Amino acid sequence: MKKVLLIGIGAGHPDHLTIQAVKALNTVDVFFFLDKGEVKSDLANFRKSICERFIEGRTYRFVEAASPVRDAKAADYAAGVRAWHDDKATIVGRMIAEELADGQVGAFLVWGDPSLYDSTIRVIEDVLRSGRVAFAYEVIPGITSVQALAAQHKIALNTIGGPIQITTGRRIKDGFPEGADTAVVMLDDGSGLQAIGGDDLEIHWGAYLGTSDEILIAGKLSDQAEEIARVREQARARKGWIMDTYVLKRVQKSER
Repeated sequence: MKKVLLIGIGAGHPDHLTIQAVKALNTVDVFFFLDKGEVKSDLANFRKSICERFIEGRTYRFVEAASPVRDAKAADYAAGVRAWHDDKATIVGRMIAEELADGQVGAFLVWGDPSLYDSTIRVIEDVLRSGRVAFAYEVIPGITSVQALAAQHKIALNTIGGPIQITTGRRIKDGFPEGADTAVVMLDDGSGLQAIGGDDLEIHWGAYLGTSDEILIAGKLSDQAEEIARVREQARARKGWIMDTYVLKRVQKSER
């Protein structure tokens, strides 16, 4: 039977790969990539460099296909995302059916970890449910941008006994999560950070974590929000894309 591995490769530093991930890389015959175009070609190049660095004495090949684009103007956000996943599943199913022989191992190298704000597991499950092609699959965990951010800022995410909520930029616009001491915000196009305010919040922000382009900013949100927005826009214009994550914490009364 065919086998597919979903391998978490970390937030951007080659050393983020776990020993389990390196071992998995060395079993793969075909690496599948959904190409996001020239602007994000360095993301694909990083994945290929991971293979060159860690695979020893094994023949493998790359199979690439153009990634479908999500309709950002869809009136129903959830429906738009589901349609996007359906398009991905059609392409992924075809790649596995046509490019992976029985008995071979294929792999998708997933930025961060496949479990956190990534569609790969859902897409693979959609392919299996469709009956287009039969295969077994495994998930290899990776270092997330959340872990990388906390390490670079030298912070613990939780307060003592306090809850953490991981959320999105789309949701943080509604305000700091009720009942949480810490909010980790991902997938923010910048509008979430602009919308939320308060003198009782501190921020630890990072972009391109683990890479040579890494940027870190921390401090009171009221002091740093405009600076982060400025730096973020400059970085996005320079590279053509940005991946960033930030932690918001309520400032304890003793710290004000």
